[in-house]
Amino acid sequence: MRERSRALSRRSFLMAAPALLASTRAICAQDGWPPVFEAGRSQFTVVRPHAPMPQLRLQDPNGRDAVVTPKPGRITLVNFWATWCPACRLDLPTLARLAGSRSDRLDIVAICTDTKDLRKVRAFLGSLTVKDLACYVDAYGAAAQASTEMFPIIGMPITYLVGTSSRVEGYIAGAPDWLSPAGARLLQFYREQA
Repeated sequence: MRERSRALSRRSFLMAAPALLASTRAICAQDGWPPVFEAGRSQFTVVRPHAPMPQLRLQDPNGRDAVVTPKPGRITLVNFWATWCPACRLDLPTLARLAGSRSDRLDIVAICTDTKDLRKVRAFLGSLTVKDLACYVDAYGAAAQASTEMFPIIGMPITYLVGTSSRVEGYIAGAPDWLSPAGARLLQFYREQA
């Protein structure tokens, strides 16, 4: 009898868990927390304090110098990737499609962290569909230094969201679907924080 009661309690909990989770997510979003955005085993994680994004001195895949800074009033996604990373082969094309679809309100910066060999980077990018994506190489170690101060690289790929106030808001590791409804809700949430 006791086992049957436990089984019924467990079944009731499991049936109620999705509704409880949904209501918890709704409450968090109402209290100023961003909506839940997940990628596999990872989810968007808010960082505190919200430090301003530093300028990053980088190179484009053709060897031209570039200084990357966030633009006030716009969201910037700063993505760190590597040529050896299988998930990056999924993530970069998704980010390129996102960049092409929202270029008026969103900047995306994709930074290669594993090599300064521009031929290798160009070959990797050439094997993907990423023509609308601003890709860079960390030729001067600016991203590596920023990763110890502001952008800890806890997995690959990893994307940091810089809000409209040019402050780092949070990150997500892995290859999330930024074009999904959950991705759109997260971006909209930070757009409205201006």
